[in-house]
Amino acid sequence: MYQSSDVVDICQKLIQARSYSGEEGAVAAVLEGVMKRFGFDRVEIDKYGNVVGTINGTGDGPVQLFDAHIDTVPVPDESKWSHPPFGGEIAEGRVYGRGTSDMKGSLAAMLVGARNFAARTNRNFKGKICVAGVCHEECFEGVAAREISKNHRPDYVIIGEASHLNLKHGQRGRAEVVIETFGKPAHSANPEHGINAVYRMAEVINAVKAIPPSVDPNLGKGILVLVDIISSPYPGASVVPDYCRTTWDRRLLVGETKESVLEPVHGAVEKLKETLPDLNVKVSLAKAEMTCYTGNPIGDERFFPGWFYDRNEDFVSSVHGALRKEGIDSALTHYDFCTNGSHYAGEAGIKTIGFGPSEEFLAHTIDEYIEIDQLEKAVRGYEVIMETLAAL
Repeated sequence: MYQSSDVVDICQKLIQARSYSGEEGAVAAVLEGVMKRFGFDRVEIDKYGNVVGTINGTGDGPVQLFDAHIDTVPVPDESKWSHPPFGGEIAEGRVYGRGTSDMKGSLAAMLVGARNFAARTNRNFKGKICVAGVCHEECFEGVAAREISKNHRPDYVIIGEASHLNLKHGQRGRAEVVIETFGKPAHSANPEHGINAVYRMAEVINAVKAIPPSVDPNLGKGILVLVDIISSPYPGASVVPDYCRTTWDRRLLVGETKESVLEPVHGAVEKLKETLPDLNVKVSLAKAEMTCYTGNPIGDERFFPGWFYDRNEDFVSSVHGALRKEGIDSALTHYDFCTNGSHYAGEAGIKTIGFGPSEEFLAHTIDEYIEIDQLEKAVRGYEVIMETLAAL
C-alpha cells in the first residue's frame, strides 16, 4: 500500500530543515505537516516546542510513546563535509546529513511505522500510539521530555536513538560536576603575595582522579573525567589567577543520586584540606538555562539518571522475541550514552526500551549518514513493537 521510499523522503525533508538546539521551529513545522498528512488524530505542540502526534486505537489499552529528539549539534565547518550537511543527499545506499543517525532517521521510521500500523489494523488495536519530536535533548537530556510525559502519561516509551536495530534495555546517565577554586591575585613578578587558584586546582584534580569509580554489574563503571578547565583573569599576563573552574563528566549508574555522586568529591576535597588548610573550594552540579524556539526558557541542573530493566521483564522479552521472529537480528544491549530515557525511566519509572536504525558511533560526526536499508528495517521494527506492546 505504501512505498518504502516514503521513509527516505521524510528523512530528507527533516534533514533539510536545520534544527540546532533552540532553533527547531522549521523541523517542527515539517513534522507537524507530516503527522497531519498521515492522518494522526491529534497533533500538539507544547511550551517547549515538542511536537506530539497521537493515533487512537479502538479499545482501551496502553499508551505507547515513540521518542526522537529533533535538535542536532551544530556543524562548525560545512566545507569539511563531502555531502552538504543539510542537503539530505543520497549516495551509496545512504542518506547523508546532520541528524540522519542522531536522530531524524529514526523519527522518519517512527512516523511511517505508525501510519502503516494504523492502516494495516484499521486502528483496531488497544491503546494509543504517540510519536514525539523532542526539543533540546542535546543540551538537557530528558528535561523537555518531562512535559511530554506529564501531558500524555505513557505506559511504555521507545527511545529511537541509534542502536543498529538492537534492543536497548538500559543506559548510563550523565551529570556535570563543577569544582571551583578561589585564590588571591598578585603580580606574577611577586607570586608569593598571592594564592594561585590554578595551582590549588591542580591539587584538587589529582585528589579527585584518585576516587575509585562506582560499578554496576550491568552498566559498568560510573566514570568521572575532566572535560574543561578555565581560569580568571583571562588573558592572565602578569597576574596570578585568583579563580579556576573545572567541569567533570560523570557517567551515572542505576540508583545514583545527586548526593551520592557529590559525596566522594566532597570527601576528597576535605581530606586535601588537611594538608592545605587555606584551600578555598566549591563543589556543585552545573546549571544552565536556554531559550526554546517558542520563547520559553528551559533548563535545570545537569543531572540525568541512568536506568536498566532486566531482560526477563515481560515487555522487554516480548518485544525482543517479536523482533527476532520478524527476522530482525536484534541483540539485547544497553546505551553507553545518555538519552531522554533519563527522564522516562530514570525519573518517572516508565517502562522504557531503545530501538533505532544506524550505528551509534555516527552521531555528531562529519559526513553523518544513515543506511537506507536500516531505515526500512526500522519501519517494520517499529510496527512490530507497536503490535507487541498493544497486546500486553
